[in-house]
Amino acid sequence: MTSDAPDAWKQWHEQRVERVSEPYGPLALTATHWIEDHPEGRLPDIPGTWGTDGDGVVLSAAEGDGLTLDGRPFSGEVHLAADLGPEAESRVALGEKRLVVLVREDVWGVRVYDPAAEARRAFRGIEATAYDPRWSVPGRFTPYDDTRTVRVGNADGRERGLALAGELAFTLAGNDLTLQVARQGDGPLWAVFADATSGDSSFRFRFLFPQAPDAEGRTTVDFNRAQLPPCAFADHFICPFPPPGNRLDVAIEAGERVLS
Repeated sequence: MTSDAPDAWKQWHEQRVERVSEPYGPLALTATHWIEDHPEGRLPDIPGTWGTDGDGVVLSAAEGDGLTLDGRPFSGEVHLAADLGPEAESRVALGEKRLVVLVREDVWGVRVYDPAAEARRAFRGIEATAYDPRWSVPGRFTPYDDTRTVRVGNADGRERGLALAGELAFTLAGNDLTLQVARQGDGPLWAVFADATSGDSSFRFRFLFPQAPDAEGRTTVDFNRAQLPPCAFADHFICPFPPPGNRLDVAIEAGERVLS
């Protein structure tokens, strides 16, 4: 614990508000189209013909379609891999809109980011609880022998695999708790969790990204930095729901709660 923790939290919160409200931030997402749902190759309100060839997306467009590729007017046919981000740098655009190619479990899709999205215009901020040291506690990460993939529901109504790397144990308000967490390489942990406030005074679930644990598995579990998932900002995200065991009985009155 450091004396400047509240100031660091305030800066984190301000940066979060800035990021989500950027021209191509999560508030700008207006659609996610799965190509397999449109076998004729025509996506709603998007010109061109969109198909897949097994390892990517094939886009065919005419000069009058108004699409650009890598910043230049596009006509003809092109093979597209998944965009790795940021969204503002997606290869295909339609005016100010960015058409972002994605893939989930070998299913290919296209997302539409529009800076003029109604959600972005209506955004007033993120309601978050001020920093409280009681919600920041030591934690210990224990990795599984092998990654465990569990099937969980997603915000779009489909079920997908969530790869879990291990368990994060900690004590909060006198309760010994654990969360199943994901991890990419040696980076931060990622927990999808719900608690006794979820769906009431906070969104129905939230994300937490504890720092990478040290060699002994030690890290900090700081619920002051619990954050809203992308699907809190736009209905077209496919956020995973909490895996079994990640619905905590305690009321975690900390971090981001709901949109203002």
